[in-house]
Amino acid sequence: MTMVIEERGVIAPTAARTTASPTTATRAVGVMPNEVLSFRLGREEYGIDILRVQEIRSYEAPTRIANAPHFIKGVVNLRGVIVPIVDLRLKLACETAEYTDFTVVIVLNVRGRVIGAVVDSVSDVLALGADSIKPAPQMNASVDAGYIMGMGCVKSGDVERMLILTDIEALMSSAEMGLMDAAMH
Repeated sequence: MTMVIEERGVIAPTAARTTASPTTATRAVGVMPNEVLSFRLGREEYGIDILRVQEIRSYEAPTRIANAPHFIKGVVNLRGVIVPIVDLRLKLACETAEYTDFTVVIVLNVRGRVIGAVVDSVSDVLALGADSIKPAPQMNASVDAGYIMGMGCVKSGDVERMLILTDIEALMSSAEMGLMDAAMH
C-alpha cells in the first residue's frame, strides 16, 4: 500500500478515497467531523475525526509500563516525546488482537496530549455529508455507547459500508483510561 503525506501532515493510503458533500451534522455534545480516518478493529470499521490524527506509523513493540491496564501496551519515544500506546482492540474487547504487517499505530493529538492507538489496519480518509451520517443506536445501560457519535454510511459503487463514528477524544480522555489529568476535563 502506498502512503502519501497530505497537507495536514497526515500519512494516509492513496487507494480507495471516497467523497461526499462536506456538510456537517450535529450531535448533542458537539459537531460531527467533516472528514474521518477509517480503520479496522477486528471485523468492524470505525471512523475518527481526521483533525485528531497527527500521523500513522507501523507498529513497534512499546516499552512496557508496570501495573498499567491490559489495553495500555506501554510507551514509545516519538522524536523526543514519550507517547503512551493504547491497543484499541483490547480496550474495545475485540475477539482477537494479533500483530501483523498491517497493524498500525494512529498517533493522535487529544487535548494537547499525544497518544498512540493500535488498530488492525487503516483504510482511507472519507468526507462524510450530513445525509450519510445516522444517529447512534440506542443501547441499554449495560452497553457503554457513550463513545459512539453515529454511524457513517459510505457507498462505493454497489457496495455500502458502515462506519462506527467514534468520539476518540472522549474515549481517550475517559477516567478509566487514566491518560488525562482530572484538571484537563
